[in-house]
Amino acid sequence: MAGALVIGAGPGIGQAVARRFAREGLPVALIARTKETVVAAAEFISPLGVRAVPLTADAADETALRAALDTAAGELGEPDVVVYNAAVIRRDAVGELTLRDHSNAYAVNVLGAVTAAAHTLPGMARRGRGTFVVTGGMPEMKSQYVSLSLGKAGVRGLVELLDAEYGPSGVHVATVTVGGVVATGTAYDPDDIAEHYWRLHTQPRGQWEREVLH
Repeated sequence: MAGALVIGAGPGIGQAVARRFAREGLPVALIARTKETVVAAAEFISPLGVRAVPLTADAADETALRAALDTAAGELGEPDVVVYNAAVIRRDAVGELTLRDHSNAYAVNVLGAVTAAAHTLPGMARRGRGTFVVTGGMPEMKSQYVSLSLGKAGVRGLVELLDAEYGPSGVHVATVTVGGVVATGTAYDPDDIAEHYWRLHTQPRGQWEREVLH
């Protein structure tokens, strides 16, 4: 049975999204960089009685990420919905990071999403259905978060490109742009944010949104 696949299944949005899809009875494959994180995510949704497949991969490692995606498909079938939630979040101003540091951040913030899309969207297009959602942010660029601002601008552009390429084949590509710091009990509660992902996945084709701002 195909289900949901969450890349970047750490505390906060990743786990909340996984749980939201699990509440609908979808099995979930969970990918995170460390075993501890992904096992915790699987335990977070286990009370719902659906299958959770925990997998480890660094989103910046194309070979490892593609291998994890293949394992997830082997366990659950080709996914109905893929959520890319991996990001490097840190404060940095112009000139504070080396070129290598910027490249490493961009590899997670943007290029991992490119890998995930290239690996899963052609199959969705062949089936004529599927959802690919990227967690965005930084609706306004912030000079104290340069690498993150550049990354979130990049994924916004990526979503536009993927929508143009795969939207006509029935694949809904979208981004959920989060405009503040995620924390339980605030206006940016991860459970509230997770509702956007489910709504995007279930939207009728004629009502598809490409970007939702929370």
